[in-house]
Amino acid sequence: MYETILVPTDGSDGSIAAAEEAITLATPGETTLHALYVVDVRMSPITEQTAHDDLMALFEASDADPTEPVLRRATDADVPAVEAIRVGVPHDVITEYAAEHDADLVVMGTRGRTGLEHDLLGSVTERVVRLADVPVLTVQPD
Repeated sequence: MYETILVPTDGSDGSIAAAEEAITLATPGETTLHALYVVDVRMSPITEQTAHDDLMALFEASDADPTEPVLRRATDADVPAVEAIRVGVPHDVITEYAAEHDADLVVMGTRGRTGLEHDLLGSVTERVVRLADVPVLTVQPD
């Protein structure tokens, strides 16, 4: 049984597939799903020094809400879920978050919104698989 499952998300089909798989592994009422979105400081004018309130205001002003599909699916399945939005280098933040929250499992899509970035920087999922101290389940989008 898993008590804490981390689902890093960017709102892509891959992260939605990962969320759906994580929910099937969760035990309603006993597992908490963490939907984590990382603002990549390498691809954004936002920095690690950006105030949290300013960051949240930017999200509210935009149409993007990458954690919403994960949270909605968890709620529909009666799986408690929490939202986390962080700023930094995604693979670093994901592995740090997993450690800080004693995640039992990280579930990630094999393909996110990145295309050219994957070729230039390498896959976030690949790096998390290599660096995480907890099991990482990778899920391909349908």
